[in-house]
Amino acid sequence: MARRMRFFSDNAAAACPEVMAALQAANRLDTAYDGDAFSAQLEGAFSELFETPQVTALWVATGTAANSLALAALCPPHGSIVCHRDAHIQNDECGAPEFYTHGAKLVLAEGEGAKVTPETVRAALATIRDDVHQVQPHALSITNATEYGLVYTPAEVAALGELCRERSLGFHMDGARFANAVARLDCSPADLTWRAGVDALSFGFVKNGGMSAEVLIFFGPEHRKATLYRRKRAGHLLSKGRFLAAQILAMLKDDVWLRNARSANDSAAKLAEAAGSRLVSPVEANEVFLKVSAEEAASLRARGFDFYDWGPGEARLVTSWDSDPADVEALAAAIRAL
Repeated sequence: MARRMRFFSDNAAAACPEVMAALQAANRLDTAYDGDAFSAQLEGAFSELFETPQVTALWVATGTAANSLALAALCPPHGSIVCHRDAHIQNDECGAPEFYTHGAKLVLAEGEGAKVTPETVRAALATIRDDVHQVQPHALSITNATEYGLVYTPAEVAALGELCRERSLGFHMDGARFANAVARLDCSPADLTWRAGVDALSFGFVKNGGMSAEVLIFFGPEHRKATLYRRKRAGHLLSKGRFLAAQILAMLKDDVWLRNARSANDSAAKLAEAAGSRLVSPVEANEVFLKVSAEEAASLRARGFDFYDWGPGEARLVTSWDSDPADVEALAAAIRAL
């Protein structure tokens, strides 16, 4: 049997060496929960990264928790959250946003490549009457990079941020692949978030070389206290939280998070070049969506490549920080040969 070459998810990637070393360094006696020396450094580190002192940074174990806790802070149980119909919070979190918000409704917007625009958000908002019989909008959630691997630019985020201010909406960014978006744009993280009007960011690390740590960022102090209680109630106040904080600090140091994201993006770009006209959407981060028949997909799997089927006649390939260059070249050659 051919050796399996993994391109089905960056969640399956190894933890990077800096993270493993940080876990070893944290494996000593310290204060429990989030009172340890590593957790105490987080807000200073993220304030420096985002060029503002108004940063609340809370570690959690999963992206689902980061997204859902953020939305619980921005939207009451009787409210609604606008997102794209292909958003992860809509299709892949088992109702967690509704659970954590105690019942808030998701209102679905349209847009190519899982991106919303001010126009498509306004269209979704226009379906909601301003009366007590319908849930009123309280937040907008976008994903950067999107579920189809497209990247929102600072200008695009700012246009949505302006709409959020106009309609008094909280603005959340699902950044499971935020590092890949920043690496693609080569911009300041601040320009892609709070300077563009973002209130809360779920900053992903697991897909990018972390082991078990994500960060919920608020650009301001107003949601901090309530979210500390929500995090505990949700079961995400880990007793040995220093192991999460240590991972995160290790990836921020010397921009390991950006190095890893650039590596993944570069591998995806090689696959995109091979795919040519088979591409379903442009490749702007580390996901490649291509058109393949069932027979072609079977032939790729027979040669040892693992990936997800993505609807009829489509496949999703995901590269990671540690994608083997030889495997990437082999898959590119196999795609060209289809």
